[in-house]
Amino acid sequence: MLKLTFLGTSAGVPTKQRNVTALAIECLNLHTSGSSQGNRPHSNSQNKKSRPWLLIDCGEGTQQQLLHTKLSLHQLTAICITHVHGDHCYGLPGLLASAAMSGRREPLTLIAPKAISALLDGFILHTELYLPFILNFVSIEDLLSQEDNKIKIDLDNQHQLMIEVYPLSHRVPSHGFGITQTISRRTLNTDKLIANGIPASALWGKLQQGENVTTEDGQHLHSADYVHDDVQRTKVVIAGDNDTPECLSTAVMDADLLVHEATYTHEVMMAIQARNPDFDPMHSSAHIVGTFAQKMNLKNIILTHFSARYQGFDNPDSETPNMAYIRLDAQSVYQGNLWLAEDFAQYTVNGATDLADTQEGSQKESRVQYIGSARDHEK
Repeated sequence: MLKLTFLGTSAGVPTKQRNVTALAIECLNLHTSGSSQGNRPHSNSQNKKSRPWLLIDCGEGTQQQLLHTKLSLHQLTAICITHVHGDHCYGLPGLLASAAMSGRREPLTLIAPKAISALLDGFILHTELYLPFILNFVSIEDLLSQEDNKIKIDLDNQHQLMIEVYPLSHRVPSHGFGITQTISRRTLNTDKLIANGIPASALWGKLQQGENVTTEDGQHLHSADYVHDDVQRTKVVIAGDNDTPECLSTAVMDADLLVHEATYTHEVMMAIQARNPDFDPMHSSAHIVGTFAQKMNLKNIILTHFSARYQGFDNPDSETPNMAYIRLDAQSVYQGNLWLAEDFAQYTVNGATDLADTQEGSQKESRVQYIGSARDHEK
C-alpha cells in the first residue's frame, strides 16, 4: 500500500490555501510490524509516526508543510525532482539542512536533473551548508541514457520499490516518475504440516524462508509444498510539468493511479496561448488530462498544480474562477474516479495481489481512497 500526502498543490506561486509543489509517498507494508518497516533502526513509536517515504518535488516551504504531518526526515528514503523550475525545487537546500540539523546520518538518495547537483554545490560553497550524511545523487540524464532507466530500493527482504523515469514535454526538460511497490509475503500452511505429522519446530521457519528440509525421522520436505507466495504490486505515476500526457502512455498501462498537473481549464489555456503566440507555458489543462485518462481507460486520476487564479472553493455558478471550473473541465471528457488535490490531502493506493486479483471483477472497486487531511491529528 502507498499513502500519498500532498504537501503543495499550487502552480508557480503559493497562495493562502496552497503551497507550491511537493508530494510525499509513504511505503506501507501492512504484513509487518512497525519495527520491521525499512532497514533503519528506529523505535516502534517513530515507525508508527512515519514509515519509509519518498518526496516528489520540493518547492519552497516544503519543510514547513512537513511540520503539520507525522512524516519524519529520518525516514525519508529518496527525493525525486521532476525539473529545475523553482516551484519544484527551491525548498530542497533548506530541507536537507534541516535533516542534517535534526541528526540524520543515514544515506539519502536524490534522483534529479544534473542542474540540481550544481545548485546544491553552490549552496554548499556559498552558505556553508553541511550534510553529515551521504547524498547519493542519481542523474536523470544518466538514467535515461541507460537501457534500464530504473532505480531499485530494498526496504527489507520482502518490500521493494522500483522508480522509473519518463521524459515529458515542458519548457525545460521535465520528467515523470513511476513508483512501483512490491510486497512479497510467504504464508506457511501450518494445518498441512500438522496433518502430515510434522510438529512445530525450527524447520517450519526454514520452510517459510524457502529452504527444503529433512526431519529427524528422514522425511524430505519441499518448501513449495507448504508455502504460498503472495505478491502485491502497487504502481502510481507522478508527472512533473507536462503539456503532452501521451508521453506517459506506456507508463500508465499498468498503473493504479495517475497524478498529473492541470494548471488551467482548456478555455483559459487557449486564451493564454492566443494572447501571446510567442510564449507557450507548456502546461496541461484538466480537459487534456481527462481526455488522455479516458482514452487509456485509467480508473483513477488526481489532478494537482493549479494556477493561483483558481480559488479553493467548488461552486460552478460563481463568476470567480474556482475548483469547480477545473473539475467540470475534466469531467466533461473523463468518467473514472477523479480527485482534485488539496494541501495535506491524503490518499491510499492498493495494488493487485497475485494474478487472481487482476481479473475484470476486481476493477469494480476503486483502488484509491481519500482518507482525510494530514492536519487532522493536530486537532
